[in-house]
Amino acid sequence: MRRIIDGIEKVTLAGGKFVLAFMVATICYDAIMRYLFTAPTSWSLEINTFLIIYVAIMTAADVQRTDSHIRISFFSDMMGRGGQRVNRMIIGLFGAIFSGIMAWRGFLMAYQAWEYGERVSSSFGTPMVYPYAMIPLGFGMLTIRFLLNILDAITGRDQKEREDLQNV
Repeated sequence: MRRIIDGIEKVTLAGGKFVLAFMVATICYDAIMRYLFTAPTSWSLEINTFLIIYVAIMTAADVQRTDSHIRISFFSDMMGRGGQRVNRMIIGLFGAIFSGIMAWRGFLMAYQAWEYGERVSSSFGTPMVYPYAMIPLGFGMLTIRFLLNILDAITGRDQKEREDLQNV
């Protein structure tokens, strides 16, 4: 089960890298068209606004999995192993609660956008269900990751992985 979840997270991360590269290309294209040819695109801003949601939300579970986010560890570094373990469990619990609420509310938002046929009021007219659907998917994966982090803290698995990384 863990391998499947890890694999999904890796796929979303690869998608995030592709999306980020696509965003750079389309923003540069829009800037060139706007300032050199006085012909701005009508779609670049809207598409990139939705794609930044993908980059931020859909890749969050993999960032949590690899522990590659920015953290302030001043106080946790002063704790003993037991204190750090409890700290990781508390962080995982609050993270799972927050992410679970965001997934639930995001699902309601996406469902209502689908039910009422909401669209962006622009010439592109993107159905809002697509960007809204990323919220429950991304936060759902993040909820699962936080629950796995709690399980790892309970079993001590995360401590072994941290020690292995420090020995490399």
